Amino acid sequence: MNRFENKVAVITGGARGIGLAAGKLLASEGASVLLVDLQEDALKEAVQAIGGNSVSYQIADVSQPDQVQNYVAVALERYGKIDCFLNNAGVEGTVAPIVDSPVEAFDQVMAVNVKGVWLGLKYVIPAMLNNGGGSIVITSSLAGLKGSPNLSPYMASKHAVVGMMRGVSQEYATQGIRINTVNPAPIETRMMRSLETGFAPGQEDAAKQELSKMMPMGRYGEPEEVARLMAFLCSDEASYCSGGTYSVDGGASAQ
Repeated sequence: MNRFENKVAVITGGARGIGLAAGKLLASEGASVLLVDLQEDALKEAVQAIGGNSVSYQIADVSQPDQVQNYVAVALERYGKIDCFLNNAGVEGTVAPIVDSPVEAFDQVMAVNVKGVWLGLKYVIPAMLNNGGGSIVITSSLAGLKGSPNLSPYMASKHAVVGMMRGVSQEYATQGIRINTVNPAPIETRMMRSLETGFAPGQEDAAKQELSKMMPMGRYGEPEEVARLMAFLCSDEASYCSGGTYSVDGGASAQ
């Protein structure tokens, strides 16, 4: 199945986790893929893991306008267009009650998770318009739909991108650009290892067990399970899907 033959995908946060899983899947179905992240070593490993000649990388801090403009320019220079944009880069911040949460941590979370998404939309959309349209998938979270204590900056950021998606999707709905969010529950990634440490330092396994019990399916999701939803939303199969929040959470949002 080659749903993405002759398609070009740009993936921020593409070196690990959900971004890497999505890169593997899209490339396996025919896409040319540009992975964007901060760490060159991790990007090189990701490109090697995907393999083939249809994947490359670009180093960028998604919170910096010039670097976002640059990764868009690189994608156009290498591949000629952008059909699918996975606006996926994100950070978790610190685990703490709001009164103990460092201002610097709030600033970092908002810079990456909100400004980075906004900049991605701002600079990718013109490229898509020149190509007649495309699909944008923003990685939000179950935390963008529900509340949880001790993660106020992260919660705020993930709610913010849902609102951003709802507004911007209406701006371009008649111009061939579809914009949606995916909203994962805990997924087996580096971010969850960090959060487990934040919730229960030195007792990470116990923290994972407790979080897993909160999921109706009794487990974390896998990055590939999120990637499959992203791929659907990027594909022509989702041609009437825009402005939506799509949960991949083992039933948690139904609670």
